[in-house]
Amino acid sequence: MHSTEIEIRTGDRAVVHDLTRDAERFLADAPNGGGDGLLHVWVPHATAGLAVLETGAGSDDDLLAALEDLLPRDSRWRHRHGSPGHGRDHVLPALIPPYATVPVLDGRLALGTWQSICLVDTNVDNPVRRVRFSLLPG
Repeated sequence: MHSTEIEIRTGDRAVVHDLTRDAERFLADAPNGGGDGLLHVWVPHATAGLAVLETGAGSDDDLLAALEDLLPRDSRWRHRHGSPGHGRDHVLPALIPPYATVPVLDGRLALGTWQSICLVDTNVDNPVRRVRFSLLPG
């Protein structure tokens, strides 16, 4: 299995960060050009997740707005360390999982026309994230 970990700086605000180009670079560096298989993407954090969605046309902002409606940053959360409302960030991975798997065909991601692999991070207390790419050959 070919695997590597990268670091992403998400800053001090909620973000949807497109990882698609990072995934493509990872596949380009894979033995035999990646071949066929599955790309597994993993975020080893308790307050971030991964989503496959369209970016740049407003869907990424819509996702953050929906998460704000569903998981408001207020005092309702029992998990209370960190900035106010931080407990909601610990609920996020139950809704936006910390993993995604995408088919790879002939070394290329088999994503739909408008699909991107995205890191979803609402935790303003942790500006640096790790993302692991693993290629499972087929």
